[in-house]
Amino acid sequence: MLITIKTPQNFNFKRTVVSHGWCELLPFEFNKERWSLISVLDVGTKEPVSVEITATKRELRIDANAKTLSQRAVEKIKRDVRHILRLDDDLSEFYALMKDEQNFAWVASTGAGRLLRAPSVFEDLVKTICTTNCSWGLTDKMVSNLVNHLGKKTKDGRRAFPTPEAMAGVSVEFYKDVIRAGYRAPYFKELAERVASGELDVESWLRSELPAKEFLREVKKVKGVGPYAAEHILRMAGRYDGLAIDSWVRPTFAKKHNNGEPCDDKRIAKHYERFGKWQGLALWCDMTQDWIED
Repeated sequence: MLITIKTPQNFNFKRTVVSHGWCELLPFEFNKERWSLISVLDVGTKEPVSVEITATKRELRIDANAKTLSQRAVEKIKRDVRHILRLDDDLSEFYALMKDEQNFAWVASTGAGRLLRAPSVFEDLVKTICTTNCSWGLTDKMVSNLVNHLGKKTKDGRRAFPTPEAMAGVSVEFYKDVIRAGYRAPYFKELAERVASGELDVESWLRSELPAKEFLREVKKVKGVGPYAAEHILRMAGRYDGLAIDSWVRPTFAKKHNNGEPCDDKRIAKHYERFGKWQGLALWCDMTQDWIED
Protein backbone atom coordinates (compact mmCIF):
# COMPACT_ATOMS: atom_id res chain seq x y z
CA MET A 1 0.00 0.00 0.00
CA LEU A 2 1.56 3.31 -1.11
CA ILE A 3 1.26 6.46 1.02
CA THR A 4 2.69 9.84 0.03
CA ILE A 5 3.63 12.93 2.05
CA LYS A 6 4.66 16.29 0.64
CA THR A 7 7.98 17.55 1.98
CA PRO A 8 9.17 21.07 2.90
CA GLN A 9 11.16 22.91 0.25
CA ASN A 10 14.34 22.79 2.35
CA PHE A 11 14.07 19.09 3.27
CA ASN A 12 17.06 16.89 2.44
CA PHE A 13 16.08 13.21 2.68
CA LYS A 14 19.58 11.83 2.27
CA ARG A 15 21.18 14.04 4.90
CA THR A 16 18.33 13.36 7.31
CA VAL A 17 18.57 9.58 6.96
CA VAL A 18 22.35 9.49 7.52
CA SER A 19 22.42 12.39 9.99
CA HIS A 20 23.68 10.03 12.70
CA GLY A 21 23.99 6.35 13.47
CA TRP A 22 20.31 5.66 14.18
CA CYS A 23 19.77 4.54 10.58
CA GLU A 24 22.05 1.56 11.31
CA LEU A 25 20.11 0.38 14.38
CA LEU A 26 17.09 -1.91 14.20
CA PRO A 27 14.26 -1.64 13.51
CA PHE A 28 15.66 0.89 11.02
CA GLU A 29 17.30 -0.58 7.94
CA PHE A 30 19.14 1.67 5.52
CA ASN A 31 19.74 0.73 1.88
CA LYS A 32 22.21 3.19 0.37
CA GLU A 33 21.94 1.70 -3.13
CA ARG A 34 18.20 2.37 -3.20
CA TRP A 35 18.41 5.33 -0.82
CA SER A 36 15.58 3.91 1.19
CA LEU A 37 14.87 3.72 4.90
CA ILE A 38 12.87 0.85 6.34
CA SER A 39 11.18 1.16 9.72
CA VAL A 40 8.68 -0.90 11.68
CA LEU A 41 5.73 1.05 13.08
CA ASP A 42 3.02 0.30 15.61
CA VAL A 43 -0.20 1.35 13.89
CA GLY A 44 -2.60 0.19 16.61
CA THR A 45 -3.30 -3.21 15.04
CA LYS A 46 -2.37 -6.67 16.29
CA GLU A 47 0.82 -6.66 14.23
CA PRO A 48 3.17 -3.76 13.54
CA VAL A 49 3.75 -2.75 9.93
CA SER A 50 7.01 -2.50 7.98
CA VAL A 51 7.34 0.60 5.84
CA GLU A 52 9.96 1.49 3.24
CA ILE A 53 10.50 5.23 2.74
CA THR A 54 11.99 6.75 -0.40
CA ALA A 55 11.92 10.34 -1.63
CA THR A 56 11.52 12.48 -4.70
CA LYS A 57 12.22 16.20 -4.74
CA ARG A 58 8.72 17.04 -3.60
CA GLU A 59 7.39 14.10 -1.61
CA LEU A 60 8.06 10.99 0.42
CA ARG A 61 6.79 7.66 -0.88
CA ILE A 62 5.95 5.22 1.91
CA ASP A 63 5.45 1.62 0.86
CA ALA A 64 3.58 -0.09 3.71
CA ASN A 65 3.77 -3.88 3.77
CA ALA A 66 0.02 -4.39 4.13
CA LYS A 67 -2.76 -5.14 1.66
CA THR A 68 -5.19 -2.84 3.39
CA LEU A 69 -4.96 -0.35 6.22
CA SER A 70 -7.64 1.62 8.00
CA GLN A 71 -7.63 5.39 7.65
CA ARG A 72 -6.62 5.55 11.29
CA ALA A 73 -3.59 3.34 10.62
CA VAL A 74 -2.61 5.41 7.58
CA GLU A 75 -2.74 8.61 9.62
CA LYS A 76 -0.61 6.97 12.33
CA ILE A 77 2.01 6.03 9.74
CA LYS A 78 2.03 9.58 8.40
CA ARG A 79 2.45 11.04 11.89
CA ASP A 80 5.27 8.64 12.73
CA VAL A 81 7.13 9.31 9.48
CA ARG A 82 6.77 13.06 9.93
CA HIS A 83 8.18 12.66 13.43
CA ILE A 84 11.03 10.33 12.42
CA LEU A 85 12.20 12.66 9.64
CA ARG A 86 11.27 15.90 11.48
CA LEU A 87 9.21 17.28 8.61
CA ASP A 88 7.48 19.75 10.93
CA ASP A 89 10.64 21.18 12.52
CA ASP A 90 11.00 24.90 11.86
CA LEU A 91 14.68 25.48 11.10
CA SER A 92 14.28 28.91 9.51
CA GLU A 93 16.01 30.71 12.39
CA PHE A 94 18.85 28.19 12.34
CA TYR A 95 19.30 28.53 8.58
CA ALA A 96 19.36 32.32 8.87
CA LEU A 97 22.28 32.01 11.31
CA MET A 98 24.07 29.56 9.06
CA LYS A 99 23.79 31.78 5.96
CA ASP A 100 25.81 34.49 7.71
CA GLU A 101 28.70 32.10 8.41
CA GLN A 102 31.11 31.33 5.56
CA ASN A 103 31.95 27.87 6.85
CA PHE A 104 28.34 26.99 7.60
CA ALA A 105 26.48 28.42 4.61
CA TRP A 106 26.30 24.92 3.12
CA VAL A 107 23.94 23.86 5.92
CA ALA A 108 21.14 26.14 4.74
CA SER A 109 21.81 25.65 1.03
CA THR A 110 21.66 21.86 1.30
CA GLY A 111 18.81 21.60 3.81
CA ALA A 112 20.92 19.83 6.43
CA GLY A 113 20.08 19.84 10.13
CA ARG A 114 17.20 17.42 10.56
CA LEU A 115 18.35 14.54 12.76
CA LEU A 116 16.74 11.12 12.34
CA ARG A 117 14.94 9.88 15.43
CA ALA A 118 12.78 6.97 16.54
CA PRO A 119 8.97 7.07 16.52
CA SER A 120 9.00 7.36 20.33
CA VAL A 121 11.10 9.06 22.99
CA PHE A 122 11.23 5.74 24.84
CA GLU A 123 13.02 4.08 21.92
CA ASP A 124 15.42 7.02 21.56
CA LEU A 125 16.14 6.91 25.28
CA VAL A 126 16.87 3.17 25.40
CA LYS A 127 19.08 3.40 22.32
CA THR A 128 20.94 6.36 23.80
CA ILE A 129 21.69 4.40 26.96
CA CYS A 130 23.02 1.65 24.69
CA THR A 131 25.57 4.09 23.22
CA THR A 132 27.28 5.03 26.48
CA ASN A 133 30.66 3.65 27.57
CA CYS A 134 30.98 1.14 24.75
CA SER A 135 31.85 0.65 21.08
CA TRP A 136 29.33 1.19 18.31
CA GLY A 137 29.50 -2.53 17.58
CA LEU A 138 28.28 -3.32 21.09
CA THR A 139 25.55 -0.69 20.80
CA ASP A 140 24.34 -2.35 17.60
CA LYS A 141 24.43 -5.78 19.27
CA MET A 142 22.39 -4.69 22.29
CA VAL A 143 19.75 -2.93 20.20
CA SER A 144 19.50 -5.88 17.81
CA ASN A 145 19.06 -8.25 20.75
CA LEU A 146 16.31 -6.08 22.22
CA VAL A 147 14.41 -5.97 18.93
CA ASN A 148 14.90 -9.63 18.00
CA HIS A 149 14.01 -11.04 21.43
CA LEU A 150 11.31 -8.65 22.65
CA GLY A 151 9.84 -6.86 19.61
CA LYS A 152 6.50 -7.77 18.03
CA LYS A 153 6.82 -9.48 14.64
CA THR A 154 5.43 -8.09 11.39
CA LYS A 155 3.94 -10.14 8.56
CA ASP A 156 7.24 -9.95 6.67
CA GLY A 157 9.26 -11.28 9.63
CA ARG A 158 10.74 -8.01 10.84
CA ARG A 159 10.27 -6.86 14.39
CA ALA A 160 9.33 -3.58 16.04
CA PHE A 161 11.24 -2.00 18.87
CA PRO A 162 9.95 -3.52 22.13
CA THR A 163 7.27 -1.73 24.09
CA PRO A 164 7.87 -0.61 27.69
CA GLU A 165 5.51 -3.40 28.77
CA ALA A 166 7.55 -6.04 26.93
CA MET A 167 10.79 -4.75 28.43
CA ALA A 168 9.27 -4.56 31.91
CA GLY A 169 8.15 -8.19 31.63
CA VAL A 170 11.63 -9.74 31.65
CA SER A 171 14.19 -10.05 34.41
CA VAL A 172 17.42 -8.23 35.08
CA GLU A 173 19.18 -11.54 34.41
CA PHE A 174 17.58 -11.65 30.95
CA TYR A 175 19.13 -8.27 30.15
CA LYS A 176 22.50 -9.48 31.39
CA ASP A 177 22.53 -12.94 29.79
CA VAL A 178 20.49 -12.53 26.59
CA ILE A 179 20.62 -8.82 25.71
CA ARG A 180 24.24 -8.60 26.93
CA ALA A 181 23.48 -5.23 28.48
CA GLY A 182 26.06 -5.47 31.26
CA TYR A 183 25.72 -2.76 33.91
CA ARG A 184 22.70 -1.35 32.01
CA ALA A 185 20.57 -4.41 32.85
CA PRO A 186 18.90 -3.03 36.01
CA TYR A 187 18.56 0.39 34.36
CA PHE A 188 16.54 -1.07 31.47
CA LYS A 189 14.31 -3.01 33.85
CA GLU A 190 13.62 0.00 36.07
CA LEU A 191 13.06 2.40 33.16
CA ALA A 192 10.62 0.05 31.44
CA GLU A 193 8.66 -0.52 34.64
CA ARG A 194 8.41 3.22 35.35
CA VAL A 195 7.22 4.00 31.82
CA ALA A 196 4.83 1.02 31.60
CA SER A 197 3.22 1.92 34.93
CA GLY A 198 2.74 5.55 33.94
CA GLU A 199 5.03 6.82 36.68
CA LEU A 200 7.38 8.32 34.07
CA ASP A 201 6.00 9.96 30.92
CA VAL A 202 9.03 10.30 28.67
CA GLU A 203 6.88 11.19 25.64
CA SER A 204 5.92 14.43 27.39
CA TRP A 205 9.54 15.58 27.01
CA LEU A 206 8.67 16.48 23.43
CA ARG A 207 6.28 19.13 24.76
CA SER A 208 8.39 20.27 27.70
CA GLU A 209 8.82 24.02 28.12
CA LEU A 210 11.38 23.67 30.89
CA PRO A 211 14.59 25.66 30.45
CA ALA A 212 17.40 23.48 29.14
CA LYS A 213 19.16 23.10 32.49
CA GLU A 214 15.97 21.94 34.21
CA PHE A 215 15.10 19.65 31.30
CA LEU A 216 18.53 18.02 31.50
CA ARG A 217 18.16 17.64 35.26
CA GLU A 218 14.89 15.76 34.74
CA VAL A 219 16.34 13.45 32.09
CA LYS A 220 19.36 12.65 34.26
CA LYS A 221 17.02 11.29 36.93
CA VAL A 222 16.75 8.21 34.71
CA LYS A 223 19.40 5.75 35.82
CA GLY A 224 22.07 5.25 33.19
CA VAL A 225 21.68 8.77 31.77
CA GLY A 226 24.65 11.07 32.29
CA PRO A 227 25.47 14.51 30.84
CA TYR A 228 26.16 13.28 27.29
CA ALA A 229 23.07 11.05 27.10
CA ALA A 230 20.83 13.78 28.53
CA GLU A 231 22.04 16.32 25.98
CA HIS A 232 21.53 13.78 23.20
CA ILE A 233 17.91 13.28 24.33
CA LEU A 234 17.52 17.07 24.39
CA ARG A 235 18.69 17.06 20.77
CA MET A 236 16.27 14.26 19.85
CA ALA A 237 13.49 16.39 21.34
CA GLY A 238 14.39 19.19 18.92
CA ARG A 239 16.33 21.42 21.30
CA TYR A 240 19.98 22.18 20.72
CA ASP A 241 21.22 24.08 23.77
CA GLY A 242 23.49 21.16 24.70
CA LEU A 243 26.52 19.98 22.71
CA ALA A 244 26.39 16.25 23.56
CA ILE A 245 30.17 15.96 23.21
CA ASP A 246 31.30 12.33 23.10
CA SER A 247 34.39 10.26 22.33
CA TRP A 248 33.80 10.60 18.59
CA VAL A 249 33.24 14.36 18.54
CA ARG A 250 36.47 15.14 20.41
CA PRO A 251 38.97 13.70 17.88
CA THR A 252 36.81 14.80 14.93
CA PHE A 253 36.80 18.39 16.17
CA ALA A 254 40.55 18.23 16.88
CA LYS A 255 41.24 17.07 13.33
CA LYS A 256 39.04 19.74 11.73
CA HIS A 257 39.74 22.73 13.94
CA ASN A 258 42.85 22.13 16.06
CA ASN A 259 45.47 20.67 13.69
CA GLY A 260 44.80 17.20 15.06
CA GLU A 261 45.87 18.18 18.56
CA PRO A 262 43.60 17.05 21.41
CA CYS A 263 41.69 19.80 23.18
CA ASP A 264 39.33 19.95 26.13
CA ASP A 265 35.56 20.30 25.96
CA LYS A 266 35.72 23.98 26.94
CA ARG A 267 37.63 24.69 23.72
CA ILE A 268 34.96 22.89 21.71
CA ALA A 269 32.14 24.73 23.51
CA LYS A 270 33.83 28.09 22.90
CA HIS A 271 33.91 27.40 19.15
CA TYR A 272 30.12 27.08 18.92
CA GLU A 273 28.83 29.34 21.70
CA ARG A 274 28.01 32.16 19.24
CA PHE A 275 25.16 30.04 17.91
CA GLY A 276 23.31 30.21 21.24
CA LYS A 277 20.36 27.84 21.45
CA TRP A 278 21.38 26.30 18.12
CA GLN A 279 24.95 25.49 19.13
CA GLY A 280 24.40 21.74 19.45
CA LEU A 281 22.98 21.49 15.95
CA ALA A 282 25.74 23.70 14.53
CA LEU A 283 28.34 21.40 16.10
CA TRP A 284 26.72 18.26 14.72
CA CYS A 285 26.36 19.64 11.19
CA ASP A 286 29.98 20.76 11.30
CA MET A 287 31.24 17.35 12.45
CA THR A 288 29.21 15.43 9.85
CA GLN A 289 29.62 17.70 6.83
CA ASP A 290 31.65 15.13 4.87
CA TRP A 291 29.30 12.22 5.57
CA ILE A 292 27.59 12.82 2.27
CA GLU A 293 28.54 14.60 -0.95
CA ASP A 294 25.83 17.09 -1.85
